[in-house]
Amino acid sequence: MRRTVHRGRLTLVFVVVTALMLTLLGRLWYLQIVTGPSYVRAATESRARSVVLPPVRGRILDVRGRALVANETKPQVSVDYMALIHQPDGGKDVLTRLARALGRPYQEIADRARLCAGGAPRPCWPGSPYQPITVADDVSVRTALWIAERQDEFPGVSTALRPVRTYPLGSAAAHVLGYLQPPSPDDPEGGPELIGRDGLEAQYDRELAGRTGVREVAVDSTGKVTGLIREEAAVAGDTLVTSIDARIQEAAERALARAVTAARKRGEPADSGAAVVLEAKTGRVTAIADYPTYDPSVWTGGISQHDYEDLPLVSAAVQGQWPPGSTWKVTSTAAAAKAGYSLRASYDCPGGYTIGGRVFHNFESAELGRMDMRRALVVSCDTIFYRFAEKMWQRDGGLKPVKHPKDPMQAMAREFGFGTPTGVDLPHEAQGRVPDRAWKKANWERSKADSCRRAKTGYPELSDRKRAAYLKALATDNCRSGGVWWAGDAANFSIGQGDVLVTPLQLARGYAALANGGTVFSPRIGKQVVRPDGTVVRTVTPPVVGRIDASRKTLRFIRDSLAGVPRSGTAAGAFAGYPFKRLPVAGKTGTAEAYGRQDTSWFASFGPVKKPKYVVVVVVSQGGTGGTTAAPAAREIWEGIAALTHDEKKHDKKDKKHKKDDRGTRSASLPPAAFAGAGGTR
Repeated sequence: MRRTVHRGRLTLVFVVVTALMLTLLGRLWYLQIVTGPSYVRAATESRARSVVLPPVRGRILDVRGRALVANETKPQVSVDYMALIHQPDGGKDVLTRLARALGRPYQEIADRARLCAGGAPRPCWPGSPYQPITVADDVSVRTALWIAERQDEFPGVSTALRPVRTYPLGSAAAHVLGYLQPPSPDDPEGGPELIGRDGLEAQYDRELAGRTGVREVAVDSTGKVTGLIREEAAVAGDTLVTSIDARIQEAAERALARAVTAARKRGEPADSGAAVVLEAKTGRVTAIADYPTYDPSVWTGGISQHDYEDLPLVSAAVQGQWPPGSTWKVTSTAAAAKAGYSLRASYDCPGGYTIGGRVFHNFESAELGRMDMRRALVVSCDTIFYRFAEKMWQRDGGLKPVKHPKDPMQAMAREFGFGTPTGVDLPHEAQGRVPDRAWKKANWERSKADSCRRAKTGYPELSDRKRAAYLKALATDNCRSGGVWWAGDAANFSIGQGDVLVTPLQLARGYAALANGGTVFSPRIGKQVVRPDGTVVRTVTPPVVGRIDASRKTLRFIRDSLAGVPRSGTAAGAFAGYPFKRLPVAGKTGTAEAYGRQDTSWFASFGPVKKPKYVVVVVVSQGGTGGTTAAPAAREIWEGIAALTHDEKKHDKKDKKHKKDDRGTRSASLPPAAFAGAGGTR
């Protein structure tokens, strides 16, 4: 009986063992035969990782070869993210020692070494975890060598000499130049370490960036690097030569900053502004200054989220939009001439002009008497333009417009290039606005429901009861007939008020077209792209995008008229004592009103008057009248240009004299036979 039981147990054990063996053999067959190739493929795919080798980025130069953006080789400290996370404490000990060695807070170094995942705020690393992450790029050579000699204390930390972006002009042209940042998490892995995010750095990123190199490394299943597979060297980026003149750029920066400071001392808010200088005959940009500005070196080494949010990154020159005020009258004058109104006839300039039961006033309701259009531009008479606008509005049918209204003032404004982006080689440009019947109707249809609601409820959330009452009355009018293009709208349009919006660059482009005889350019800042060996890759030429449909006689009349503005007109005070003989300037002041805000100050100008070379436009938001703030700033810029022009003429005379002296010396000191060559005496 016992023998039978014992034999049964042995049989059971045998069956169990056999079943286990068959199961293991089956699993082994499945892993090796059925799924083996997929594991081999996965192992092969995961053994190679690519590390980007960033090239030296190309420089950005001014028109004379002066560096606007350069590179300076500095010691940088980087960390290997994969090496850190494979340490027992995730690299915390190493980063703590590194922060102490660099004299930085631990959290600063740790933040820069982390990946941009899970919505991590700046600074963080958005690139590949296999790429070295720079945590400090302004390290002294001594500190870098000290860290490099102690690799046992700093595993996963490396030091190297790397090019860092520098800005010789400081904050000048910061918005034009742009900045660099690491690629975002959405950018494909394997891209450059830094890419252009704004300004010329973004617009010409492909040329400036060069070609990245690549280093393929072998890694094990844990991600640890085990060897080098291959390496392809990086190719340095091209140099961008611009049409910016650093001397005029710095003069524009100083003049704009002083204008803002002076306006604030007078009690004006003066919250932003811009100055633009263009070449009238070519459309090239000579200078663009913005206020407020910032030092672009803040991008070097990473920037905190708080500091990033405080930066004034919007360019007032390219993205800022304001009503142009009386600087707009050059377009209205051209439209009036084309519509058949004589520019030399005499017109009355009363203090006010009634349209539809409402009186539209001159500035300060000044009664200026009878005058021709030259005088109207010099003293900036509004009421003459109101009359022109109303008559043209009536020709188009008034409140019952004809099927295809001509809208002569809007048409002429568009010919000057307003209402569309200039196409300048900078990103994020605003397009401005040329309002007309169609625009007003479409805008009304979008906002009608809200206007009717506000007509009933008003604005109880506003503490300023006067403004609340004004807005409620406006909402009531808009609800009832907001889509109608009234004669008053046409009147406001004629003097650059109401819903008209322009950028400083657009106004400069329009005045350049006036100055050069009617050619509308798409401005360009880039002039040439040059390889590191000096070979010109391409030349950038501002394209012609339009032509003002006005006679040469009309444009010449307007130019000659504007010559009187700084001599005896609305800018005479700002230009008192200016050296007109050295560089005669013509221009137009503008004082644009906006409810609830102080006046926007404008001055648009060109010179020399007879053969215009440059256009200078200045705007100061909430800066007061055009004659008190923008015009003095423009004068300062023109004085800078005049001084530079005078110096260049002196140098040219010296060069000619030296060449003449060289020829005289050579012919006097050398015998005639020295000039004899093959058939030289014949």
